[in-house]
Amino acid sequence: MGALILAIFGASSVALAQEARPLVKGQTLYLPIYSHMLYGNLGKSGKASNVLLSALVSIRNTDGKRPLRIVSARYFDTHGKLLGERVPAPVLLAPYGTLELFVELNDASGGSGANFIIKWDADQPINPPLVESLHANMDGGKAVIFMTQSVPLVE
Repeated sequence: MGALILAIFGASSVALAQEARPLVKGQTLYLPIYSHMLYGNLGKSGKASNVLLSALVSIRNTDGKRPLRIVSARYFDTHGKLLGERVPAPVLLAPYGTLELFVELNDASGGSGANFIIKWDADQPINPPLVESLHANMDGGKAVIFMTQSVPLVE
């Protein structure tokens, strides 16, 4: 059953990534992050079990001719509190270049509703970047691995 859910989730992520997207000069993106994941049944305390997760954020320039600039990547917790800026100075991404940000397994500060707000821009309209996060925990003989993908915000 778990493999089926992972397979369905993975297929829906691929379908989203394959849609044609218009050229743009910049965007603000919302990327869901899970510092931990709840699972199982509610215990005697009324709380579900949870497993900590690391998150590898991948920001990929999909334009083969023009660079883009990552202006900021602000990390927020479940309650909307700003936890920090992960790109303190703008970063230029070459065509087909990738910027990676990492949230460690032992950093549970974000909670299950954490997110990144990522701002990027370019000098002229380009293919928008592909922004995803790979969540993982491979401790204790079990593996929990899944991906999330960003969505653009209207400003």
